[in-house]
Amino acid sequence: MFNLVVLTGRLTADPELKTTSNGLSVTTFSIAVDRRYRSGEERQTDFINIVAWRQSAEFITKYFKKGNLIGIEGSIQTRRYQDKNGNNRTAFEVVVNNVQFVESKRDGVAPMGDTAAPASFSNADVNDFADLGDATDDDLPF
Repeated sequence: MFNLVVLTGRLTADPELKTTSNGLSVTTFSIAVDRRYRSGEERQTDFINIVAWRQSAEFITKYFKKGNLIGIEGSIQTRRYQDKNGNNRTAFEVVVNNVQFVESKRDGVAPMGDTAAPASFSNADVNDFADLGDATDDDLPF
């Protein structure tokens, strides 16, 4: 089975970086995505909920703002919960694996500060078990 979603849309609000109790960076936001129907004559906008973790969350909150066009590659995740009235609900969201700029800087993507923004960010670039080189027991703090 394969769970892959590729979307291009505009952020509906500025993404906010939050930190979980475990110290993980996370941001949740939605993007507006147009789709055509009735033989391409009409368009309708869907609002897709997105969640990004760790470095992806930090990248998105640093370089993207409301209205920016963003490319997302990820997977669909479902979450079940009870609302305040005790009704069972299901939420669908896309969990980010890769992020890309879709428009040029002059078209609207203007990173904060003087830092040049990379063209994209992928969680595949993150290695939780990076090579420590020739570390010995004396190099460890415990």
